[in-house]
Amino acid sequence: MTPDQRLRWIAKPLVFTACLLPLAWLVWLTTSGGLGANPIEATNRFLGDWALRFLLIALAVTPLRIVSGRAAVVRFRRMLGLFAFAYAALHLSSYLVLDQFFDWPAVWKDIVKRWYITVGMTTFALLVPLAITSTKGMIKRLGGRRWQMLHRLVYAAGIGAVFHFYMMVKADVREPLIYAAILALLLGIRVVVRLRRKPGRPRATGVQAT
Repeated sequence: MTPDQRLRWIAKPLVFTACLLPLAWLVWLTTSGGLGANPIEATNRFLGDWALRFLLIALAVTPLRIVSGRAAVVRFRRMLGLFAFAYAALHLSSYLVLDQFFDWPAVWKDIVKRWYITVGMTTFALLVPLAITSTKGMIKRLGGRRWQMLHRLVYAAGIGAVFHFYMMVKADVREPLIYAAILALLLGIRVVVRLRRKPGRPRATGVQAT
């Protein structure tokens, strides 16, 4: 079996299955009564936490490629990014359906009055075009350079997601600060690589630099 076949038939299915494990755990907690006294809030928080974690994991792919020199890890980035979007969509859906029961005036009031919800909605809006344009066909339609420019929105989405979490936490901010430090490291590696790139040196191919 070639390395490419091992990646397609073994590594990718394993990563895909691992990405579903948090959702499976949430189902188990729901059916076993393990979500505590406020299951709606616990569900929303759980999904939001994992959306942020998968977003950071997706952002970690490029630094991992830089540090390890293994270009193959880039092939997992799209899958991880789409799982980040999926968990973010479930996080938003749990708020709209379980918490607000599609009460759109109440949702709008929350967006206007609660800044952490404003930031969260804005962050999700940034992720939507990234998910829509994640296919190879869209890369060809947009062109490598324009696609890459668009997908730099993921940096703003990462900052927005961490800020959303920080604003939402009322007392202990240690966890969002840890995520902020991780994000700063992942973005910092990109800045250092960009600054060290020699003038006139050609970039690595289009979609690999995000």
